[in-house]
Amino acid sequence: MNTHQTYMKRALQIARNGLGLTRPNPMVGAVIVYNNTIIGEGFTSSYGGNHAEVNAIQSVTNKSLLEKSTLYVTLEPCSHNGKTPPCSDLIIHHKIPNIVIGCVDDNPEVAGKGIKKLMGSGCTVTLGILESECKTHHKRFFTFHNKKRPYIILKWAETKDGFIAPVSRDEQKPVWITNQLSRQLVHKWRAEEQAILVGKNTVLQDNPSLTVRDWVGNNPIRVVLDKEEKLSKDFLVFNSEVLTIIIKENTAKSICNKLYKKNINSIIIEGGAKTLQLFIDEGLWDEARVFTGKIEFKNGIKAPRFTGKIISKKNILGDTLRRYKLITTLHSL
Repeated sequence: MNTHQTYMKRALQIARNGLGLTRPNPMVGAVIVYNNTIIGEGFTSSYGGNHAEVNAIQSVTNKSLLEKSTLYVTLEPCSHNGKTPPCSDLIIHHKIPNIVIGCVDDNPEVAGKGIKKLMGSGCTVTLGILESECKTHHKRFFTFHNKKRPYIILKWAETKDGFIAPVSRDEQKPVWITNQLSRQLVHKWRAEEQAILVGKNTVLQDNPSLTVRDWVGNNPIRVVLDKEEKLSKDFLVFNSEVLTIIIKENTAKSICNKLYKKNINSIIIEGGAKTLQLFIDEGLWDEARVFTGKIEFKNGIKAPRFTGKIISKKNILGDTLRRYKLITTLHSL
């Protein structure tokens, strides 16, 4: 690993501190290096706050060193006025001579303009350091701007014999397939994404709250599919803990269009088999996170049918967690 890669890896590492906090902005990481020593670091603040480059520059004690330093940043610095002034202007103001960028920002408001401004001011700009890793890190942001839809994570738990739920139940509450640690991990995931979606039947059968009560973090926006809007407001998903959106569309594409218009850049689909299969059949998903518990139902509602490339497998106190990514098709573009 060369010097540029080493510092970009560090920028990616600290960028993850913004996971679940910066949305809908990307979670960028920035590192400032002088004489082979890191003198400043920063990641994107909560939405409306400072960008990573600003936080990194502010963290440098001796600002005179900036004129002899290199700034490493996971995503192209912005060049437009939004909630905050352009980062490229601040970089130029402090006369930072060398800028190393992981990947170009595809947002039409930026899209190379930040790089052009930096180069026009005399900065030396190096592009594409750990580009693949940076693009993967910014997957939510790129999916939203390039595919005009949220980054979609499918999640479900199934029994050893392949069922996602029993045919019937005695009470209006979840029937747990996985252990407490696996369920806590799901709450961590909820805190990392902007929204969570379930269908009407899941609300009727489980009466879930869809919050992060077993984790510290922000509750995701709750999205419920109810095309006839007949669900009683007495269900937990309609309490005051967080915003709930009702969507009446019945195709994955139309649901994604609604979510895009609401500026939602990532979502976990935790619905039942029918809702999950809707997104699978239309090829509108990016990741699937599938738990297999130790119990068997012998009979019940079959788990969704899908094809994906397995990217990891993990044992969680006897539960098995497999992660998949979509094998790209024309439908998913």
